[in-house]
Amino acid sequence: MKEVVYWSAVKIARALRARELSAGEMVEACLERIDEVNPRINAVVQIASETARAQAGELDRLAAKGEFRGPLHGLPITIKDSLDTAGIISTGGTLGRRQFVPRQDAPVVARLRSAGAVLLGKTNTPELTLSGETNNLIYGRSNNPFDLERSPGGSSGGSAAIIACGGSALELGSDTGGSIREPAHFCGIAGIKPTSGRTPRTGHIVPFGGVLDSLTQIGPMARYVEDLALALPIICGPDGCDPAVVPVPIGDPDAIDISQLRVAWYADNGIVVAHPDIQRVVAASAQALQAEVRQMDKQVLPGMRELVDLSTELRESTNAGVILRLLKRWGTAEPGPDLAGYLTDKSLAGRDRVDPALLEAIDAARSRALAFFRDYDAILCPSAQVLARPHGASQADSFDDWSYLTIHNLLGWPGLSLRAGSSASGLPVGVQVVAAPWREDIALALARRLQELLGGYHRPPL
Repeated sequence: MKEVVYWSAVKIARALRARELSAGEMVEACLERIDEVNPRINAVVQIASETARAQAGELDRLAAKGEFRGPLHGLPITIKDSLDTAGIISTGGTLGRRQFVPRQDAPVVARLRSAGAVLLGKTNTPELTLSGETNNLIYGRSNNPFDLERSPGGSSGGSAAIIACGGSALELGSDTGGSIREPAHFCGIAGIKPTSGRTPRTGHIVPFGGVLDSLTQIGPMARYVEDLALALPIICGPDGCDPAVVPVPIGDPDAIDISQLRVAWYADNGIVVAHPDIQRVVAASAQALQAEVRQMDKQVLPGMRELVDLSTELRESTNAGVILRLLKRWGTAEPGPDLAGYLTDKSLAGRDRVDPALLEAIDAARSRALAFFRDYDAILCPSAQVLARPHGASQADSFDDWSYLTIHNLLGWPGLSLRAGSSASGLPVGVQVVAAPWREDIALALARRLQELLGGYHRPPL
């Protein structure tokens, strides 16, 4: 059973439906793997082993009668601690919720469980998800399985770390400025931030509403691209609560003719220089796709400097106010050090009102950027500017350091990160595939082909 924990979620689901595996066997294999690696990576912070075993038993009894709960029947999953899970402590990494037990699942969680997934536990997140280092005052720091002295990224760092180690087949992360894509890059897995308005944020520690509606999205994380395609349609669509969600159908990546796609690529966005190994892997990925697509041009998205500046101004105008309101809402009197900087910096803490002119400028910039897709169907670029950071390293001297990621939150475009190579020191290197709004099918199709050409997920040394 040791090998099955590294299978794709698609392969596991098929084996469960064919009764080549039982849900009980799969759950035990993942729990055993969590027990083995979690003392070193501190990724899983709440384990629901009893309820997981009970649910697996129920699902196996149904399977024995030829009945199946849904496409994820018996699939073991974990969920980022920023999302509510009924009956399981859900802290969001903030002290005011240290003992908070939600009465119901967040809709995206409920949808996975209704599809037959078995929830094993919760994974670590920085406080309120608002940091690139997965660390908080409740559970402490998570470690990268490729190098324990390095970060798994943030804010979905615990999610990415346990998936990479085979402790979970599928996860849900959240992404406000790169929080799915950066950890996927750091830990060598795959993750997608969907189009703004795809997935409901009800039951998330940073709830729907306000300026973050256009930035934050919930999306799946897994070892393989095909697993993202399996999970994404399940969690999308209106929930009757989050007013920003739009009922737009998701296209089938199998229906995409890659040979007709026009792709722009860049390894340097002109804002901050990416690590040489990242530039090398992105260039190699573009070369690998060259013969597969209709057009492959080295072309940076126009207006990059303006988009980064607007993203910076929006975040600096809102971060302190959002943080203060959330801390008050959850009864946290003592924020952790990663948030304290926002609250002690007077230049940020005093700016809690967004100038309408800024919002108008953002919409105008988004409109100009959207014109890029008249000539291209997708963009291939770095998932981040750095390899997995050592613990305690500066996360960002400015928002420029997040520019490969945050602009796509501002624009609302879908972005997918997958492993496409390794650094000279053996760390994973991800590439990012970005598509036009509502065209996750294109991003998934291109990423799956890159995975086939370049190898995709590799096991960490743990």
